[in-house]
Amino acid sequence: MEPAIFAQGLTKRFQDLTAVDGLDLFVYPGEIFGLVGPDGAGKTTSLRMLGSIMEPTGGTATIAGFDTLREASRVKDRLAYMSQRFGLYADLTVWENINFYADLYGVPTKGRADHIDELLDFSYMRPFKKRRAGDLSGGMKQKLQLVCALVHTPKVLLLDEPTNGVDPVSRRDFWRILYKLLHQDVAILVSTAYLDEAERCNRVGLLNQGKLLAVGTPSEVKKLMKGSILSIRSPQARQISTLICEHLDCRGAKLFGDTVHIVTDEVEKSLKQARELLAAYGIAYGEIRRQEPTLEDVFVSVLEESHPDHTQVNGDAPGMEPALTGLLPNNHAGNAVEVEHLTRRFGSFVAVNKVSFHVPKGEIFGFLGPNGAGKSTVIRMLCGVLEPSDGTGTVLGFDVGKQPELIKAHIGYMSQKFSLYEDLTVEENIDFYGGIYGLGGSHLEERKAWAVDMAGLKEHRRSLTALLSAGWKQRLAMACAILHEPPIIFLDEPTSGVDPVSRRRFWDLIYSMADKGVTIFVTTHYMEEAEYCDRLALIYRGNIVALGTPAELKTRIMKDRILDIQCTDCQDIMEYLSSLPQVREVAVFGAGLHAVVEDVEMAIREIRQELARQGIQEARIEEVLPSMEDVFVSLIEEVDRTQG
Repeated sequence: MEPAIFAQGLTKRFQDLTAVDGLDLFVYPGEIFGLVGPDGAGKTTSLRMLGSIMEPTGGTATIAGFDTLREASRVKDRLAYMSQRFGLYADLTVWENINFYADLYGVPTKGRADHIDELLDFSYMRPFKKRRAGDLSGGMKQKLQLVCALVHTPKVLLLDEPTNGVDPVSRRDFWRILYKLLHQDVAILVSTAYLDEAERCNRVGLLNQGKLLAVGTPSEVKKLMKGSILSIRSPQARQISTLICEHLDCRGAKLFGDTVHIVTDEVEKSLKQARELLAAYGIAYGEIRRQEPTLEDVFVSVLEESHPDHTQVNGDAPGMEPALTGLLPNNHAGNAVEVEHLTRRFGSFVAVNKVSFHVPKGEIFGFLGPNGAGKSTVIRMLCGVLEPSDGTGTVLGFDVGKQPELIKAHIGYMSQKFSLYEDLTVEENIDFYGGIYGLGGSHLEERKAWAVDMAGLKEHRRSLTALLSAGWKQRLAMACAILHEPPIIFLDEPTSGVDPVSRRRFWDLIYSMADKGVTIFVTTHYMEEAEYCDRLALIYRGNIVALGTPAELKTRIMKDRILDIQCTDCQDIMEYLSSLPQVREVAVFGAGLHAVVEDVEMAIREIRQELARQGIQEARIEEVLPSMEDVFVSLIEEVDRTQG
């Protein structure tokens, strides 16, 4: 079989910068290839060259057998490319957008309407065919853009980080669509910042500084991991991680929500030392067990091998902690946030419906919900940007309805878009925000020095912000948001689209600020990140549907039980398993499947019988603690079932 995507020595240079350096790559029809790498690794540049959008400096590439340089028009007839920016027309309806792309691709008008309706059914978008694209949620926009790309049935699909900023329900829908395309022999190349998504690919490639460091199946790539993994689950995981880094003779410790991964060359020695250390400090924990590395473990390990200076993630590094010394305004000693029956209506539409919660000082409070659930509306009210329709709320003791200007002066806010001025340099952005917050003289110079240090931009302080990678922009935006040392920070999806190394470094900063008494209010669609929070609230259709610690949500509030299924070609048997009487739902989770069941023993028996009928003899099936993604999806679907 000939590869549908083929690249040999593909290179792209921008003056002194080599963005892609001799890339060799092939993807077959009916295969998903995942391209992962840190910000600025060359992923987008690689996809643009393969899509005939950007001319390479050297090397060759073919799509469906046609040269991307000499036969660009033929390539584009057989290719669909989905960029990070929505290529939709906000004023056109869903159906009109798809029809417009059908015109662009030269799809025959005969039978076109039926074909569009098939795609709408395929993506669960038919109920929204008359809705304007501008009124869709982020997840629905992503699915619509994919449908527009598929309207001409391409041979090759290039996807550049397609699920950034998309909630778990929409992400599952998106991947279900991709798996169906494999049965039509479409070759899919997807770049992603989500390493759990990379686990779902047939093969993955780790790209760094324009070079492929590793290529293979997820299981093959995991064999590159230096050392073994010991896993410890504990409500005090943050403290355990710090202690192990300080006292244990090992390669390091990585925090994953309520779990710590110890990377070690000597398993038994580290196991003994960890038990003694935790006993000495009186820290409660579950079992310590050896665990297969995740792709994220491997990702960080391989990058540390190649560029240790770029990947150090240490909350105690010089400049990583802000000197937050100010007291709360009005000597406010109560909760940082208090909300009672807060409501916001837009005409007859109730965007937020009588929500109530409180956030103590120094807590990391996670606010979760699908696209369009009401998260941003709540944050805008709490930040004094939007006036509530009903109910009450205070931030640092200031009333959200009556004292919005005082709230704005005492909070930090970082949006998903980073709120930076791209045509200003790093230093000019910091000066601008310092001026807004009333900083001047030696105090501004002191805070500016801290900000540049924290963002890791000493060598780039005079660089244009537009030239920074997403991870650097993220840390610069955070530095600007907390330049005036606010006692509470609102972070709206702050790590959307950044790589795992940048994400870990960012959360080290959040932890260090929380330890100093700063309150962190964060929204996220990255469910592993949700586990890093002290408490979580889940909002859906404008209502709070769950509130508690991550452990409480997974054990007390989550009523469903989860079976983890590991076997070859898991995605091919999803539909068979989901039709079983004992199985409520099946979804891809990492490299395997998660099945939602009520009776575990009966469900396992049914699943094993079905696997045998499908010719799968070897499979591991075990009950596992629900992940936050399982909890999120289960609670959303429970509301849908009860409310219709």
